[in-house]
Formats: sequence, structure tokens, C-alpha cells
Amino acid sequence: MSKFLVHPAISDKQLGFYIDSARCSGCKACQVSCKDKNELDVGRKYRRVYEVAGGEFIENGTGGLVNNVFAYTLSISCNHCDDPMCVKNCPTTAMHKREGDGIVLVNTDKCIGCGTCAWSCPYGAPQMNPETKQMSKCDFCIDLQLKGEQPVCVVTCPLGAIQFGPIDELRQRYGHQADVKGLPDSSITHPNLVIHPHQGAGRSSNHHQGGTK
Repeated sequence: MSKFLVHPAISDKQLGFYIDSARCSGCKACQVSCKDKNELDVGRKYRRVYEVAGGEFIENGTGGLVNNVFAYTLSISCNHCDDPMCVKNCPTTAMHKREGDGIVLVNTDKCIGCGTCAWSCPYGAPQMNPETKQMSKCDFCIDLQLKGEQPVCVVTCPLGAIQFGPIDELRQRYGHQADVKGLPDSSITHPNLVIHPHQGAGRSSNHHQGGTK
């Protein structure tokens, strides 16, 4: 069991992420830097880059084919939701949402490693720590933010496709879009997430989501 460290709230406003999927190149620098910063074992990823692809060739009625094939990447971590299913279903209250900044954390002094939070989260954020046999997840790089630094995924993205801050300010600047192909419906947990979608995300054709590599 690892000792749970209590940190003061970073903000008195709910924090969230802005993801520019149209700008994301799928380089996975955010994913790798997060694993490195948190010293994660093989297979455990707090931030994951998903590959979404779809489309088809459609007959245009004149003997030709129209191509609407697309592919794009989505960088996703915990969205520190307003109505987090992981918190609602945790039997020990180990998974909790902080006052002020609204960051969702695992209290390892209470966590029994049952995995209910992982089964409940539609984004796959909580993950088992095989060493402690307890759950673990993105903590919004609280330790870095308390030192005035940015979350590691934000600072390492070479294209500036990830931003963070009070979610109301992000929504005022970038809108309220949180539903794109490849993600669960935002009405389930009300994630504190804003996405600038890739042009392919608005297409109504068949699509599939690939895993991370």
C-alpha cells in the first residue's frame, strides 16, 4: 500500500483539458512523457493516444467511386468529470472528487484494489498498480502545478494540441464540444473536456477505434 499524500487545491475553479485533435499528429509524446513522469510499468497508461479510422468507397452513380476514408488520433486521459462513475461506484470512497479544482483522485489509504472504478469509467482512466495492488490514475500533475509548472502532457506536446485550465475559460475560448467518434457519450459522466475535432470526426460513415501503440 502506498501512502496517500494530501495536496492543497490548485484552483477554486474546476480544471479541465482542451484537446485539438485536428492538430494532433499521433506522435505519442504526451503518452510517453506521462509514463516517464509517473514511472509507470508496461501496459499502464494514464494518458492514451487512440487511433480512430473509418469511411469507405461509395459508388457515385456514374460508374465511379467517391472516397470518404479518414483517420485521426485522440489523446485522452482522466477527464475529472462532473459526475464521475468511478467515484459513484467506489465501495470505500477511495475514489473521490476534490473541492475547488475538481480533480478526481484515489485515496490509497482507503483503496482495496477491487477494480470497480476501472469497470465503471467509460474512458478507462483508473488502472491497477500491479506493485501495490491498488488503483492509480491521472492526478493532473498536482505536484508540478503546485510549483507553477504545467502538466507534463501539456508541456511536451510539440504541436500545442493539449491545453489545460479552468474549464469554463476553455469552453468560453473553444466551445463545448466533447463528443466525437471514438469517445463515449459525454452525457454519461459530463467530462471536463473540450475537443476541437478532426474533420473526419464529423463524418457519419462506419468507423472503428484502434488501441494505443
